[in-house]
Amino acid sequence: MKKFRTNIPIALIFYFLMLNISNVYSIDNVEKIEDDFLDIESLSASIKQKRTSKNIVNKLKKRHYKKYIFDDDLSSDLFDKYLENLDPSKRYFSQVEIERFEKYRYLLDDHVKKGNLQSIFEIFNEYRNISINYLNNLINNLESKLNRLDFTVDEKIIIDSEELNWQLNKLGILDRNRKILKNTVLSLKLEDQSDIQILETLSKRFKNQLNRIKQLNNDDAFQLFMNSLTELYDPHTNYFSPKNSENFNINMRLSLEGIGALLKQDGEYVQVERLITAGPADKQGQLKPTDKIVSVSQNEKDFVDVVGWRLDEVVDLIRGKKGTTVTLGVISETESNSSKIKKIKITRNTVKLEEQSAKKDILNIEYQNTNHKIGVISIPTFYMDFEAYNSGSKNYKSTTRDVEKLIKEIDEEDAEAIIIDLRGNGGGSLPEVIQLIGLFVERGPAVQIRTSNGRIIPQNNYPNKNYYNKPITVLIDKLSASASEIFAGAIQDYGRGLIVGGKSFGKGTVQQFTELDHGSLKITEAMFYRISGESTQHRGVTPDIILPSLYDNQEIGEDSFETALPWDSVKSLRHKIYSNFKSIIPELNTIHKNRISTDPEYIYLTDRIRINEDYKNLISLTLNESDRRFFVENDKKSREEIKNKYESRKGLVKNNLPENEVEKVETTDLNNTEEKSSENEIDFHLNEAAYITLDAIYLQNSNKLVKLQSH
Repeated sequence: MKKFRTNIPIALIFYFLMLNISNVYSIDNVEKIEDDFLDIESLSASIKQKRTSKNIVNKLKKRHYKKYIFDDDLSSDLFDKYLENLDPSKRYFSQVEIERFEKYRYLLDDHVKKGNLQSIFEIFNEYRNISINYLNNLINNLESKLNRLDFTVDEKIIIDSEELNWQLNKLGILDRNRKILKNTVLSLKLEDQSDIQILETLSKRFKNQLNRIKQLNNDDAFQLFMNSLTELYDPHTNYFSPKNSENFNINMRLSLEGIGALLKQDGEYVQVERLITAGPADKQGQLKPTDKIVSVSQNEKDFVDVVGWRLDEVVDLIRGKKGTTVTLGVISETESNSSKIKKIKITRNTVKLEEQSAKKDILNIEYQNTNHKIGVISIPTFYMDFEAYNSGSKNYKSTTRDVEKLIKEIDEEDAEAIIIDLRGNGGGSLPEVIQLIGLFVERGPAVQIRTSNGRIIPQNNYPNKNYYNKPITVLIDKLSASASEIFAGAIQDYGRGLIVGGKSFGKGTVQQFTELDHGSLKITEAMFYRISGESTQHRGVTPDIILPSLYDNQEIGEDSFETALPWDSVKSLRHKIYSNFKSIIPELNTIHKNRISTDPEYIYLTDRIRINEDYKNLISLTLNESDRRFFVENDKKSREEIKNKYESRKGLVKNNLPENEVEKVETTDLNNTEEKSSENEIDFHLNEAAYITLDAIYLQNSNKLVKLQSH
């Protein structure tokens, strides 16, 4: 379910500052607000920021893959994006302020090129003034405002940011903020918080937010504006202020320490972008992508409310020494109560390279009344120990070297085929994925790279007569990105194996870092293409056999970003076709659908997807307490019903089917964690991928036999 949040694509993946301070007013305080309005000291641009502004413009013009002309159209887009990022929930600026700023709509392009930042600081200071005054008033009058809230009135609050418009005037702003406060309080009431607890929770939250907005400096304003500019190009081009540039570098060096989660800013929340495979959070199993962190505790008792905090501040709070614990309070997109908090305790640790390494397993599958062995190679990331390699070590660690060893071990166990599991693999080393493709094809191109000047550079692998020539299947999901998509796309284009699972992330762009006089810039300079000529950008890789996923209806993937570069194509490269799977895919799909139609794991998964989809499509929520409680209880009842049906179906299958058929609903968990074994989605995908692999082998052998008989 969507919470009250912005659905604006957040360009800065690690440390992008989004200002969205939760504060509220009631209409009867209008006169007092005007009387008590305080003038806050204004911020202004530094000489370095002015110089950096011109430098960023030049780099975007010369080096970015997208050719965006600095004209009035760009200026107008930048004006809208800046206001949108400054006040994403449209709860501070009304049309009165917007109309006052309109004089800058077609001037921002000229201003930023010349390093003239006066207009953007004027807008920022106005926002800061309104925010601080609103928070002051809210904190001073919070108890009386809470007492005046009436939860018996039939009214609704819009929770889909795409449906929000700028309010006409201050009265409209006050009413919107009243509803936001009412929604927050109602959600806390549904969590069984008392009136005293709610007052305490919100008082602390608003005081923290007031302190933070008072601490905002000119670097915060400059970074927000510059990222409004870079977002127009694409979501992966970002400006980092000096402080956040340093934090980003620390994060990259320590990316495998702490809890092992990549976080991003989403409005007033810090959201989980992805989990690092084999990291503490991944092993613990409860934290999920798109979860929002609302509180952090070091001792499981004293929780610090972090709603409205900056990303770098939340990261500092979560980060800690190896062996210590941190407890996160998180809310999920798929909960009917927008403030239902799940507490997750995680022990901080360091993710060792060995734990990120490729691993193997052997599945024993009963198929056509015969036992079959299918190898599984799970690849969490495309890695290479560059330091050992550059020092001349012969035993340096890399994805390709590890997988090559695992293939030999699997072959020695007489496995008929291999599943390459790339679920959750966010990419990594480009040279490694090119070499890995070379383990499964004899020779040929792996990927094409087109630079910003239009030059197309093919990347080839080395000839390998001893390539693995048995059947393979590649298993992907929505979190398979970048290098994973290159591998899956190449295997599909070569006809070397089947692609099974969910559509991949869709990131087909390449970024480079450049240091600036004031901060740094990550800029998209190239795009990669499959050997077929198609890009993976935006669309991702579409599997031959699609399996449903809980991620499908969540805002994950390149297509969730408003300014993502579009899909396109280049000329295809000549390459060998090893097998024509297209001829058997329709029949494979029919067999697959018949098999899973009664599978308890599949039915349970699709039932949960259906409920989650209902919440994704919600535009508004009722603010009537009795109606809201009915809504939440109905959701709870629905989830309990589908779980009970699942357990009943699974019990019936186990009790009534022959032993050899039971294996069809038994699953193998490669991660072997108690928490993950309760999430049957992962097991279902792997299990079904094995059966699809055997289906393909059976159909291809049958076709060969028919051809031989016809001769």
